[in-house]
Amino acid sequence: MSTPPFSRRNFLKATAVAVPVAAIPLHELRAKGLEDVHLQHYQPVFFSAAEWQFILAACDRLIPAEGKGPGALETNVPVFIDQQLKGGLGDDIYLQGPHNVAAPRTLGFQLPYAPQDVYRRGIALVQQAAAARHGQPFQRLSAGQQDALLTALQKDAIDFAALGETQLKASQFFSQLLGDTKNGYLADPMYGGNKDMKAWVAIGFPGARAQYIEWVDQHNVPYPLGPVSVSGKRA
Repeated sequence: MSTPPFSRRNFLKATAVAVPVAAIPLHELRAKGLEDVHLQHYQPVFFSAAEWQFILAACDRLIPAEGKGPGALETNVPVFIDQQLKGGLGDDIYLQGPHNVAAPRTLGFQLPYAPQDVYRRGIALVQQAAAARHGQPFQRLSAGQQDALLTALQKDAIDFAALGETQLKASQFFSQLLGDTKNGYLADPMYGGNKDMKAWVAIGFPGARAQYIEWVDQHNVPYPLGPVSVSGKRA
């Protein structure tokens, strides 16, 4: 969460190159009408009303509507996360033991929780920490206080074990939330996020165009055509 020496636009461009949109691990969920839903009218299907308020606030700080490019709320990132969790994200994760919570990351997934459990437990624990530090839930804190809490999560400066959670680390919850937020920002709109392909427009990604090979070797030249979604819509 520290301030990077480059713009968010450049960071997102680099993210898009490192993780091609076609390779983003999405649950096979393509609910009708997700591309046209308005966030303020959306009713969550996985998160409770209280959890939804946290997700809205957290996503807004992870990709804020500041500077160049749209924010997470403008692109319906919370809708993407909610739909993926309801649709069975993580159904193929092996959750049987043994799990070693102290194992290095090189040994792979070591949690007995599916993503749904990570969110349920993680949100509750962050709200406990917010109440202990500031006397208010996360969504009611100032932007600076929210950023500080998210940074504390990322750096394991919030001790989940001291709050009664011995399996899940703060940084693991943060990584799940951040990864899903980026996926929702850059995925095809059919999954609920990247509304109107605003994120693709911001980074100059052509989307699901059938062919753009003539532009592959034209370096440092802005791509003149707007992106196209898998459904055929054009930005």
